[in-house]
Amino acid sequence: MDDRREGAVPAVRVSDRDRDEVLAVLATALAEGRLAPYEHASRAEHALRARTADELAPLVADLPEPVPTRAERDRKDLSDWLAEWRYWLGGALIMSAIWGARCAQEGELTYYWPVAPLGVWAAVLVAVAVWPREAEDTDD
Repeated sequence: MDDRREGAVPAVRVSDRDRDEVLAVLATALAEGRLAPYEHASRAEHALRARTADELAPLVADLPEPVPTRAERDRKDLSDWLAEWRYWLGGALIMSAIWGARCAQEGELTYYWPVAPLGVWAAVLVAVAVWPREAEDTDD
């Protein structure tokens, strides 16, 4: 039930966990004022009685995606940062291969020019890691 926007498979039976996820989305919508209490109660009742995915999907289809928590945002930021280091490593390999091929062509070791772009790129990545983030919200 993670992706409520896609069409559900009608024959798939739902688990208690699926129902709990829908109930959590409904509770959040109630707390945010997106659902009236009577509508929340009706949808929650339908969620508890749902047996298949096609019965659960319409209960949350018109509600917005939940806002990610601070921990989820931090986890995604870390994942993106680590992915950028993998790109850096790929760039280092490509630039070093070009440098090595040029040295082999000339028959002597020359200045290792990849140090400049790789150093700047690494400095930016380190700065992103240590630079203080803006406090987006303090309630998490």
